[in-house]
Amino acid sequence: MARKFLYVMVVLIVLVIAGAFAYRFYGNDLIRWTMVPGEAFRAQPSVASRAYDDKAMWLARPDLPGNPALWAPTGYSSRGKAGGAAVFFIHPTSYVSRDHWNAPTTDSETNDRAALFIRGQASAFNEVGEVWAPRYRQATFGAFLTSVADADRALSLAYGDVDAAFDSFLRQIAPGRPIILAGHSQGALHLTRLLRDRVAKDVRLRRRIVAAYVVGWPVSRVTDLPAMGLTECRTPDQAGCILSWLTFAEPADPSLITDTYDRTRGFDGQARQNTPMVCTNPLVGRPDVPAPASANLGTLYPSKDLATADIVAGKVPARCQGRGFLLIGEGPDVGPYVLPGNNYHVYDYSLFWANVRADAARRMAAFTR
Repeated sequence: MARKFLYVMVVLIVLVIAGAFAYRFYGNDLIRWTMVPGEAFRAQPSVASRAYDDKAMWLARPDLPGNPALWAPTGYSSRGKAGGAAVFFIHPTSYVSRDHWNAPTTDSETNDRAALFIRGQASAFNEVGEVWAPRYRQATFGAFLTSVADADRALSLAYGDVDAAFDSFLRQIAPGRPIILAGHSQGALHLTRLLRDRVAKDVRLRRRIVAAYVVGWPVSRVTDLPAMGLTECRTPDQAGCILSWLTFAEPADPSLITDTYDRTRGFDGQARQNTPMVCTNPLVGRPDVPAPASANLGTLYPSKDLATADIVAGKVPARCQGRGFLLIGEGPDVGPYVLPGNNYHVYDYSLFWANVRADAARRMAAFTR
């Protein structure tokens, strides 16, 4: 029962986070009153990267007992030996309280929810390498529901932790070891900054990147991508590139995203208005090429008791369309948590779980050739 409760809670949380981009500037008063912190942002000391040398600061890492990233559905298994790529995964928001702008890293409920995200998302990478996922003082989901300056301060604090964790990660893995970067939602937002601030500015680090999976957060091909250090993945066996997608069933109405997206500025300081977004079709590992359901190697379907998930192939097609949204036709019944406009953000990874797994292995093979 406890596991079921946590699973339901995590999906409800993602519902809010998935709608966050749309509500960032337009959120209604009721949501703000009930979810946005009532206190002023409290500045906190930066975390030293050495703090992340302690494995207690990680939700997933190779030497962590009960590592949630090792989960796999029936018919699949995690890597049976050390090695492969080192995977740095940034989980989405799991802090739901309005007491503070940022989550304490020791909050047990928040960390339990984060572990469930890691189990269902980062597990896609557990065959190609070993997953590392840091605890971080993530911004509460209410930070996405308002445009007040405190929200940006909360996100900056969260990113500082991610940056510090990345420093420690680099020290603890072997020099020159291949790296996969991945995240979802708030985690993908922080990943865009990590690419801009670290990867784009370090040639030696950039040469180690197998791929970066920036899933569930829009990336402008015009105003963001050129500053992120890597090109967009154009072929399925290309290494050193960025993948990104935002999933909608049809008929799709992405206006809640585009209305806000068009009001923001990219990493180059220019308006994102009317610019196309990076859209990778995860079924084929490239943009602009549609794929039928038969190309889907496996979608995660939760069991009736919500305690685990089965994998079913051949159910969900995909194609990129318009400004860069991933369309899947009539939405599958993978759960009731579809957002307005037929937005399947909650399922960005699970719809294509087996293909993401195969994609990572293929790019790793290309990287090592």
